[in-house]
Amino acid sequence: MASKILVVDDEANIRDLASLYLRKEGYEVLGAKDGTEALVRFKEQPPVLVVLDVMMPGMDGFEVCRELRKESDVPILMLTARNEDVDKIVGLEIGADDYMTKPFNPREMVARVKAILRRIESGQVRQNGPITAANLTVDKSRREVHVDGEERILRTKEFDLLLAFMENIGFALTREQLLETVWGFDHPGATRTVDVHVQHLRSKLDGAKVQIETLRGVGYKLVPLPD
Repeated sequence: MASKILVVDDEANIRDLASLYLRKEGYEVLGAKDGTEALVRFKEQPPVLVVLDVMMPGMDGFEVCRELRKESDVPILMLTARNEDVDKIVGLEIGADDYMTKPFNPREMVARVKAILRRIESGQVRQNGPITAANLTVDKSRREVHVDGEERILRTKEFDLLLAFMENIGFALTREQLLETVWGFDHPGATRTVDVHVQHLRSKLDGAKVQIETLRGVGYKLVPLPD
């Protein structure tokens, strides 16, 4: 059965163009002309990825992204008609996985879709054993996190961020390195999204005997707390 991709854009020609190229690659494409229809289609036929336009009448792409993130970690590729870092940063901060500026090359869009799905798939099929630091355990194959045996529920990017820290415990990681490792690209204007995700991750690791230290002007590192 072909993987479903939901394309959300108020411009019919954009939906048609994206659908044409995605179908050529063997995907089944669902279309939605606005945010309300997108949420309905998503619940009726859950896709493996959402291509989501930012600028739409009524419920815009940011609102749709926030609603999707309340119930799903489905990968989201956002489209913005404005080449402004603020749109891209906001999208990443609220849970988008990648972004493209319109007008876009449809072949690049397909390449980005494939890259996102490959990253997700590779994370799901890892067979390496759990990593433990103090009372914190990260199970890469199950994608589970436990503190003192209690499971903590993390979103996809929060888990990937924690995994990057655990695999490099005690070592400094720059914001650019984390962007490349977790989000799959390096964009100087997007480093603030790393800071936001670190804040969320810290709150979810309450009680863990490790600390994500801020290295001013550099980035972060994960270290065990002293006994």
